[in-house]
Amino acid sequence: MKIVFTDADTVTCGDIGFGAFEEIGDVTLYGVTAPEETQERVKDAGIVMCNKTLITAEVMRNAPSLRYIGILATGVNNVDLEEAGRRGICVTNVPGYSTDGVVQLVFSYVLELFGSLSAYRSSVDAGDWKKSRTFSYFPYPISCIAGKTIGIVGYGAIGSRVAKAAEAFGMRVMICSRTQKPECPFPFVDMHTLLRESDVVTLHCPLTDKTRGLMDSAAFAEMKDGAVLINTSRGPVVDEKALREALDSGKLMGAGLDVLCTEPMAEDCPLFRAKNCIITPHIAWAARETRERLISIAADNLRAFTDGKPVNRVV
Repeated sequence: MKIVFTDADTVTCGDIGFGAFEEIGDVTLYGVTAPEETQERVKDAGIVMCNKTLITAEVMRNAPSLRYIGILATGVNNVDLEEAGRRGICVTNVPGYSTDGVVQLVFSYVLELFGSLSAYRSSVDAGDWKKSRTFSYFPYPISCIAGKTIGIVGYGAIGSRVAKAAEAFGMRVMICSRTQKPECPFPFVDMHTLLRESDVVTLHCPLTDKTRGLMDSAAFAEMKDGAVLINTSRGPVVDEKALREALDSGKLMGAGLDVLCTEPMAEDCPLFRAKNCIITPHIAWAARETRERLISIAADNLRAFTDGKPVNRVV
């Protein structure tokens, strides 16, 4: 059975192996696959493992042996699911593997923005503490997050864990989500209330027609002066030009973003070097432990398929 990884470099930098898949079939690894290369590389494959490679209807039509597409991610928008269904191709994903990493990054942003840690480190490295007339100096703003309100948009696996972590920090938590869960200990509010009352707005919703551009000029106008926006969901949920304007004007105190509308960052990205905007290159899921979990679950998915009992099945 031929197994083709189209973009292995998106999940390993040489620190994680693919031995579990080699036990199942004949593995071919490609570090990165350009769109024009996909067809040739998967035409004889029975199994394709991919992260962000586009598997279109045309690709599937020209890969007659293809029976399984394993997505090395939770999101599935890179695969034409309708065409896969028509062709009887099983598609699986890996849900929930990165929750801990996302929660960690959310609060890395929060602590940096409210604690000015980078500014203080740079100041100490520049020798300012050596010159200080007092034992402590604090020219950069520091604010306690205990007592502040965090508004969480989306209350799935990640949003619910962010809520628990925020509560542990002593924050007031409110939730806005498509569905209310009776077991949730935090208040559900509408989006307008969440924007008006939150010191931190953090996005954990899927990208849909309803959430695309959710955070636009009108949304930023509703937010509290000096609030913070965090996005670890999907880039297009945020209108990047509107966010730049909100940061430049001082309406928002800062933002933490792990996702953008175009990835890698576009040359003309309006948020490049924006004031008080921390941008990381889609790394919330990139801890070694997280990637090891991803590969392990993906291998389990494939074993289950070969055993005739597929799990985590999208199609």
